[in-house]
Amino acid sequence: MGLNDTPLAERVHIAFFGKRNAGKSSLVNAVTGQNLSVVSDIKGTTTDPVMKAMELLPLGPVVIIDTPGIDDEGSLGEMRIEKARQVLDGTDIAVLVVDGSMGKTAADSELINLFEQKNIPYVVAYNKADLLKNPPHTDDGMFVSAEQNTGVFELKERIASLLKSDREQRTLCSDLISAGDTVVLVVPIDKAAPKGRIILPQQMAIREILDSGAIAVVTRDSEFEQTLKSLAQKPSLVITDSQAFAAIAKLTPKDIRLTSFSILMARYKGVLDTAAKGAKAIDLLCDGDTILISEGCTHHRQCDDIGTVKLPRLLRKYTGKSIKTETSSGRDFPSDLTKYKLVIHCGGCMLNEKEVDSRRQKAEIAGVPFTNYGIAISYMRGIFNGSLFVNRT
Repeated sequence: MGLNDTPLAERVHIAFFGKRNAGKSSLVNAVTGQNLSVVSDIKGTTTDPVMKAMELLPLGPVVIIDTPGIDDEGSLGEMRIEKARQVLDGTDIAVLVVDGSMGKTAADSELINLFEQKNIPYVVAYNKADLLKNPPHTDDGMFVSAEQNTGVFELKERIASLLKSDREQRTLCSDLISAGDTVVLVVPIDKAAPKGRIILPQQMAIREILDSGAIAVVTRDSEFEQTLKSLAQKPSLVITDSQAFAAIAKLTPKDIRLTSFSILMARYKGVLDTAAKGAKAIDLLCDGDTILISEGCTHHRQCDDIGTVKLPRLLRKYTGKSIKTETSSGRDFPSDLTKYKLVIHCGGCMLNEKEVDSRRQKAEIAGVPFTNYGIAISYMRGIFNGSLFVNRT
């Protein structure tokens, strides 16, 4: 991914829901102008959510998601329905596709209830308007025809109107710096570092620094001290990977602000306060307690993987307790969290804000503290005090 590419997590997620054979896939294809989904008269053709990143005017970069029918049958059908429900956690805008020739059903009303419970803006698209001589007036949606491509432009305009205007106001670090500032980014390169590239939060930081007219200096932790000495201008900010936090904190002069990519990501995703409070729950862990360590992406585990090796090891060393850990990755986040005493999540860079907040809410409802990797590590290293910049005494 290049610096000019929009990451999946930063795209508007538009999901199409509805019963089997309502024409979801046909409408998705009409809206996108592509044969994104397989179309058939056979019910249940879409068996798993289909996702496509694309540019969609007038919205710009989006992710279009076609979901299985909410009325699928049998044990396999139940699994498909559960997949469709999981999509809701990361949906920014929902499109409920109703068979206009049949009208809204109880299953459609149930979906609307779910949209409203999760505070998801939605529009009801009554498809197959071409089968009706005189489509009736409706106050809760609009009539369209995927077959004849009528009402599709209006549907896209309606979707665009539902988009929150504050999405573009979120920043990772540009509000912390001014034009001409120097910002040092500390990027350790170890076995877990993706070969030939740097991870998304680091890319995002570099881009925001450049857009702000500031100077980005990228260095490994092993060259950080040398980098500071070589700079003619004192940095206004140092951003470090959490795993190098302790060493970098010792080397950074106290008049230079210091934070981490994880702290910035927690703020960016809107969970910094929750994560700061959640980290304190580490001190309350007891023998036999179970912790969920969750990642939003899936990747090949390395021998010293942070989620399965480093964090569990640090937790047991810090607490001195016999703690059990379980892991989840990708979209397989447990629906029931009551068995856990703490959830430690990754930075969530591969998840959109909606899905990160959904996971935070699930933890809150279950009464389980919620924090993230970097904040938990910083807390156990005695560095993090709950604020954006670390406390160095």
